[in-house]
Amino acid sequence: MNALVSIITPMFNSEAYISETINSIINQTYPNWELLLIDDCSTDNTFIIVQKLISKHPNIKLIKNSTNLGAAITRNKGIEAAKGAYIAFLDGDDVWKPKKLETQLAFMNSNDCDVCFSSYDLMNEDGTFLNTQVQALKTLPYKKLLKSNYVGNLTGIYNVEVLGKILSPNLQKRQDWLLWLAVIKKSGKPALGMEESLAYYRVRKDSMSSNKINLLKHNYWVYKKGLGFSTIKSLYFMLIFLFEHFFIKSRQTVVINTI
Repeated sequence: MNALVSIITPMFNSEAYISETINSIINQTYPNWELLLIDDCSTDNTFIIVQKLISKHPNIKLIKNSTNLGAAITRNKGIEAAKGAYIAFLDGDDVWKPKKLETQLAFMNSNDCDVCFSSYDLMNEDGTFLNTQVQALKTLPYKKLLKSNYVGNLTGIYNVEVLGKILSPNLQKRQDWLLWLAVIKKSGKPALGMEESLAYYRVRKDSMSSNKINLLKHNYWVYKKGLGFSTIKSLYFMLIFLFEHFFIKSRQTVVINTI
């Protein structure tokens, strides 16, 4: 299998981590990829760092927004420019393991799979492994994903040739959840999860998950604005989300013994 994979990486003030993110793609064992870096009008040195880093890699393309447009529109610019048979995502502070694409595409090919995601490990802001892994469900139907977001966006990939390009809804937060809901709905069959961990997610002190009030607010808007549910239906699904998130999904995060 040698299909082109388009990797979408939105960036905003990512100078501390973007080099590591890009190098994790350059070091992939699967060679046929393009990386679309979209800078959302960063005010730090992100753009300068990236310009220097990509000069020797013609399969890396850099797009710069003239104004700050937000994560959803920025990600969509990458999707619209993508030329690959598959689309994958990696934010500007996360990292792929070297065999991520090779392993995942082989799995998709052998399992006739159009939508795939995997387990991933957690690291701190300094890049230190936290001995913690978020384990992927083996199968993820639409109704299960509706209860809580089980797709680590840094591991997700979908088949464009089968499903077409699917854009991210323009919400301030949680657009990735809505995108995977749309992808699985369009597919008409469950996404398949890989037990193997293929990436590192960087846990940031300012992440939304560290602020429970914001987490609840933005998840409510997923149902109300993103999916167009009524207020009553949105509140009903928020109750389902709370139970799923704290009592079911929490079981997917496990401590890894490295001894």
